[in-house]
Amino acid sequence: MGASSHLPSPVSSRGALLLLLPELVLATHAGITRHYKFNIKLQNVTRLCHTKSIPTVNGKFPGPRIVAREGDRLVIKVVNHIQNNVSLHWHGIRQLRSGWADGPAYVTQCPIQRGQSYVYNFTITGQRGTFFWHAHISWLRSTLYGPIIILPKRDVPYPFVKPYKEVPLIFGEWWNADTEAVIRQALQSGAGPNVSDAYTINGLPGPLYNCSANDSFKLKVKPGKTYLLRLINAALNDELFFSIAKHTLTVVEADGIYVKPFDTDKLLITPGQTTDVLLKTKPDFPNATFFMAASPYFTGLGTFDNSTIAGILEYDDQPSNSSAINRKKQLPLFRPTLPPINDTAFVANFSSRIRSLATTQFPANVPQTVDKRFFFTVGLGSSPCPKNQSCQGPNNGTRKFAASVNNISFALPTTAILQAHFFGQEKGVYTSDFPINPPFPFNYTGTPPNNTLVSNGTKVVVLPFNTSVELVMQGTSILGAESHPLHLHGFNFFVVGQGFGSFDPNKDPPNFNLVDPAERNTVGVPSGGWVAIRFLSDNPGAWFMHCHFEVHLSWGLRMVWIVLDGEHPNQKLPPPPSDLPKC
Repeated sequence: MGASSHLPSPVSSRGALLLLLPELVLATHAGITRHYKFNIKLQNVTRLCHTKSIPTVNGKFPGPRIVAREGDRLVIKVVNHIQNNVSLHWHGIRQLRSGWADGPAYVTQCPIQRGQSYVYNFTITGQRGTFFWHAHISWLRSTLYGPIIILPKRDVPYPFVKPYKEVPLIFGEWWNADTEAVIRQALQSGAGPNVSDAYTINGLPGPLYNCSANDSFKLKVKPGKTYLLRLINAALNDELFFSIAKHTLTVVEADGIYVKPFDTDKLLITPGQTTDVLLKTKPDFPNATFFMAASPYFTGLGTFDNSTIAGILEYDDQPSNSSAINRKKQLPLFRPTLPPINDTAFVANFSSRIRSLATTQFPANVPQTVDKRFFFTVGLGSSPCPKNQSCQGPNNGTRKFAASVNNISFALPTTAILQAHFFGQEKGVYTSDFPINPPFPFNYTGTPPNNTLVSNGTKVVVLPFNTSVELVMQGTSILGAESHPLHLHGFNFFVVGQGFGSFDPNKDPPNFNLVDPAERNTVGVPSGGWVAIRFLSDNPGAWFMHCHFEVHLSWGLRMVWIVLDGEHPNQKLPPPPSDLPKC
């Protein structure tokens, strides 16, 4: 069985902190530098009675945990020992003036080639909470991922009850097949890719899958205690419902931002999102064990992994004799009831409950005025099948699946965009004419147009420094309406509004929440609906925005914002480090 691993609370004694977290050493309020070395290497891993060689960091699956405090500097040397090119992204970390460390391949850097290394060097500024790191090239994210835990500064408490222990739960997917071969075949054939064989919690599929009873994540808890569960969805292509049988969860943080606490017995977490919840265990030993289960939310037309992952919540009553041990083996096991697979109403209701604290200590600095407005359609489409080739996509096999933003399916260049921008060498790499509105207006959530073809291009939006932006992202029903978890690098944003149907620029903005909206880095564009966000372009660099479904990212649902330098030295992007990988 998989053993649980715990983090101390930030107000633990220094001795306990060092005992449980060897990554942390005594720190001052000013923060310290923490060094990590990530060796990307192949490791044989067995799940579902299937052994395969997978890319790992330091031979671990999932990868090692990064732990730091707000204000610390992280220096992470990544050495690539595998055939594949690699880059790593520190998801949710804002990278203030450290865009060279952000990680998406061909956006902020060229990938790290075999035998090469790169040092990611950045400071955690004004952030604390749960984040994660993952590969940001092709589908290597399927095995290259791990938690990032940023604790508050020393002696700064959480704005909620001090937890007894902290437990990261990172959701992933297990594939018996080689995921690089899966996406390669899908892109060649134009069809949707094959799906994973199982979901995982902390790398373990759990007892509901065949040949997996001994690969189950088990969380042992004590009665009458409060646990902080740090939930991370690192799955490639699936939004997940999560619940613990007969237990209530209190949501206290989302994407590294404290939220107004609320109770729920189930929640939704999309790929790219993190959610921290308090689990208050029952006051006495309950004479039962409980499943912690997750299952997919899906409304599209394609295939997906329609299975359920379960871990086990087990109360520890420290039996002192054999009869007590035998009694524990015979305890009843309770399963939670998860929402139906297409329960969009639950998703909308749950999302609307997430609100910023909006206090003096943790303000919601929502831009109250807007300098630039953008309207982006996001969704699927198609591209022509190459001549003399049969395809397996839409239109009876005459087209390939594609995805787009404002009908532009983004083509990654062969030179890193940030490098081209910094040195003024954008010619032949990208153009600055990304459309700020859809080129062909239509009833976005009604009957789709006959022409579903997308355009290909490497186009960006250029923003002056300190521009307040309002962006409405409109889902489309082309080739089926489904949710799209959109992630913005380099910024947090405020989710000021969302709704179903087509966005109405006259009727919807008066209902925007400009007081305590959720502050996030990843948001689900509702299936058959829209979401409105606001952010301030106060971070110079080139910033990727994309769907966090890896298949949609591969099909082109992505774009780039370039934020220009400000006037003052501390508003300018420094030059690249000397070891920046070359293409």
